[in-house]
Amino acid sequence: MINTAVSRIGAFFRFWYEFIVGDDWTVAAAIGAALLITGAMNQRGLAAWWLLPLTVAVATAASLWKTPPAGTF
Repeated sequence: MINTAVSRIGAFFRFWYEFIVGDDWTVAAAIGAALLITGAMNQRGLAAWWLLPLTVAVATAASLWKTPPAGTF
């Protein structure tokens, strides 16, 4: 009973790790940092709405840039 619960909890966290981090941990780290910075800027009353979309665009472009072309594996 406890073994099954622990196994299911482990599977739950493995799923979310794979879903969020996926193939490129640097994108997840960049988005996490952008969320923290956006929150800090918002706490200080600064306009921070632009930081997260910019980070997503730059992180996605950087991730795609370093991906090798198809057929070169």
